[in-house]
Amino acid sequence: MPTDDNGARKRKTYTPGEALQKIAAYCAYQERSSKEVEDKLRSYGLDEDEAGEIMIRLVREKLLDDERYARSFARGKHRLKKWGRRRIRLELKQRGLSDYCIKAGLGEIDGDEYYQNLKELLEKKNALEKEPHPYKRRQKLTAYATQKGYEGEFIQDALREVLGQDDE
Repeated sequence: MPTDDNGARKRKTYTPGEALQKIAAYCAYQERSSKEVEDKLRSYGLDEDEAGEIMIRLVREKLLDDERYARSFARGKHRLKKWGRRRIRLELKQRGLSDYCIKAGLGEIDGDEYYQNLKELLEKKNALEKEPHPYKRRQKLTAYATQKGYEGEFIQDALREVLGQDDE
């Protein structure tokens, strides 16, 4: 790849037509958020107006849809990575999605499956946890589930089931 006078790599710039082809393939490969697509278009050397026009076209051709992205993201992160609603909400917010899209995404998560995933997560972690003291063990499991993005009341209910009532 060519370099500039300082030895840094130069980014190839694309015409709007070339950029449209590249970004259409980028969007077709997997769901993308508007922010990701806009950043990519800007990295192609396009100005704000050119990038905006291409994005409008992508939306019209149904290659770009933030609500669909949010739904797919929430389903995937919950089912595969076992993330909780709080973490998913935060990640979607960081990706620049609207509250409407975030709510739609979180609506994809089934309540029973959500609680079951939390219980399985805590059971696995409990089996691996070396802490013998019940209070400290409970604290570690709570911290782990919190870091995964689950809500406190769900964590406490699931811990009661996983550890049993006698650990209170």
